[in-house]
Amino acid sequence: MTHSLFAISPIDGRYQSKTKALSPYFSEAALIKYRVRVEIEYFIALIELGIQPLKHLNSSNFDELRSIYLNMSDEEVQRVKEIEQTTNHDVKAVEYFIKEAFQKLNLSDCLEFVHFGLTSQDINNTAIPLSIKESLNEVYFTEIEQLLNNLNELSVQWSAIPMLARTHGQPASPTRLGKEIDVFIERIRQQLQLLRSIPNAAKFGGATGNFNAHKVAFPNEDWINFGKTFVEQKLGLHHSFPTTQIEHYDHLAAQFDSLKRINTILIDFCRDVWSYISMDYFKQKINKNEVGSSAMPHKVNPIDFENAEGNLGIANAIFEHLSAKLPVSRLQRDLTDSTVLRNVGVPFSHTLIALNSIQKGLQKLVLNVKQFEADLENNWAVVAEAIQTILRRENYPNPYEALKALTRNNNEISENAIKEFINTLEVSDTIKKELNAITPSNYTGV
Repeated sequence: MTHSLFAISPIDGRYQSKTKALSPYFSEAALIKYRVRVEIEYFIALIELGIQPLKHLNSSNFDELRSIYLNMSDEEVQRVKEIEQTTNHDVKAVEYFIKEAFQKLNLSDCLEFVHFGLTSQDINNTAIPLSIKESLNEVYFTEIEQLLNNLNELSVQWSAIPMLARTHGQPASPTRLGKEIDVFIERIRQQLQLLRSIPNAAKFGGATGNFNAHKVAFPNEDWINFGKTFVEQKLGLHHSFPTTQIEHYDHLAAQFDSLKRINTILIDFCRDVWSYISMDYFKQKINKNEVGSSAMPHKVNPIDFENAEGNLGIANAIFEHLSAKLPVSRLQRDLTDSTVLRNVGVPFSHTLIALNSIQKGLQKLVLNVKQFEADLENNWAVVAEAIQTILRRENYPNPYEALKALTRNNNEISENAIKEFINTLEVSDTIKKELNAITPSNYTGV
């Protein structure tokens, strides 16, 4: 049996194949590698700064230093975990691992400049934002842009399909199917623009954010500028300063809230598509080997949109907790953020599962044009708005009230009933012709 059968979380069990793209960013091994990467890049930055104890090193050493994290093997990751069993401290284990690597590179005289002047949060609060930034750029944005491209293709394909709208669940002024898809595309694009504008912020300033240890050791260096340059130019993040021992997490909370809003839009979309399927607007492609119900052989359920809705809900619940909890810390630091941050990959994983499910569901949809046409034909009352508006234009007395009486006192508003009503109006033949040309199928706006 494979290990996934024994996983407690479905994202590492049942859905492992759908979430493996996020493993390089949010797994325990990934966190270790990101920490090693930050430590090495920091050491290189100290060399570039030119402090006296590292004067004998230069750019010729950089490739072999970077190879420590670029070529880090699974066995080396495991070595960090072995060290942690002794230290009972995950970041200190990374420091000791790098010192072992330095000894192999004949850099024993530089060991004490590994993790020099830093606290664990200088590593965690750069490694985690970096992993989030790269997961967004390399996985999330790619997936959601693919979804938007697919939705755009469907919007174009269905642009001319007239559809009975429903407001409050009741028949309303007709619309077009493509336009209704466009609504979701535009909503998501606007939220993506906001998400992309939020800085990937990182803290880097020592035990309480003031570069105390750096300043006391090398008082003549501009450590604030060093920290800003390191975080922004070396890591490509936004340097938060001043801070306490930890990052404020305000920008991170904003990212989670933004992701949550996008997920909420997708939940709305899934529920609408689910409703259209239940109304028989869409059929679903059938896989002869699949089973829709253990009891009812005829069923083909909209399971992909239901699966997506469920996973988006779980993702949002965790995003909500992360955004509410992380910006709150007692005084200069408490440890509650540490265990919470280890779950950052969970809502991303549930979101990725949902995006895959929506794409899969969209591929199954088959337009049932006859049902669209039947619904419109059975709801001629919706042209009442058009008729009364033209009558208003012509300054006809009380047109709204006249149409209200027609549509509410007549249980079945057919095409004939509308035509008969138009013929009773005291307007010109030209206006009657204009009114008679209106149908539920062509009254769809701009």
